[in-house]
Amino acid sequence: MPQTDLKIGFMPLCDSAPLVVAKERGFFAEQGLSVELSREPSWSNIRDKLAYGFLDAAQMLATMPLSCTLGLGNIKAALVTPLGLSCGGNAITLGDELLSAMGGGELSVQALKAALPSLAQPPRLAIPYPFSTHHYELRYWLAEAGIDPDRQVRLVVVPPPQMVTQLSAGNIDGFCVGEPWNSLAAQLELGRVVATVPDFLPQRIEKVLALRQDWAEANPETVQALTQALLAACRWADAPENREELVDLLALPTCLNAPFEAVRAGLSRIRFYGDMPNRPDPAQARWYLEQMDRWGQLPKGLDKAALAAEVYRPD
Repeated sequence: MPQTDLKIGFMPLCDSAPLVVAKERGFFAEQGLSVELSREPSWSNIRDKLAYGFLDAAQMLATMPLSCTLGLGNIKAALVTPLGLSCGGNAITLGDELLSAMGGGELSVQALKAALPSLAQPPRLAIPYPFSTHHYELRYWLAEAGIDPDRQVRLVVVPPPQMVTQLSAGNIDGFCVGEPWNSLAAQLELGRVVATVPDFLPQRIEKVLALRQDWAEANPETVQALTQALLAACRWADAPENREELVDLLALPTCLNAPFEAVRAGLSRIRFYGDMPNRPDPAQARWYLEQMDRWGQLPKGLDKAALAAEVYRPD
């Protein structure tokens, strides 16, 4: 018998919308699935729980099934993704103190580069996970301006829901994270969004549905039902007429626990439905693998194309 009772992990971010919608609007139930959503405090928690079987499926960063399959970050588990959940939604926010050192005028990476020699210490910029999409996007943004991400800034890991608190406390000087945390920092006047990722990179798949490979192979009917439910939820979440109801669902304490205004602003930067958000194209995986390789995170001689086809499964 196919497994129909599932526990699925998610992070409190605007792009968790497909999971929340599938649960609250009945798309899981229509496919005969009984789903418990598990709000997790960090990406590491999601990785560990999925790898060890405490979760049946999870929302993951597009890079995580790749890094986990390779065993980067001390946990090795073969994962696959049959469905993308979103694209867009990441941005770079710098705090007011750093912006002041930059002169308070031009909000650009070139202005940051010009300010670096005057700083007492390298700016502390947060990312949510060592092998995250944000990590490679932030490095790309810095390196394109000639800033060495390994020498001229300090990259630190902070879970997404803690980014704004850590910025307010002065423990970090900025961050690259998904919404609504960029919008919330700006609305609280703690900093400003200096770049959205599409400003300097083409949009790429951002969040995916991740499954253990052995579980997916043992439960093909469940995988089919799960992807159909989530694809329907992605379509619903992308429809403009459903936007205010979606804001209400996501802002709840059990989900994002964030102000409506920040959630609404954050959703404007995300796409949930279409070929780009939903098709787990191995070409997308290869681009992320190239970034991992660029920054010295991959083993020598890795067949990137083979790994991408193994993990990203449009079939």
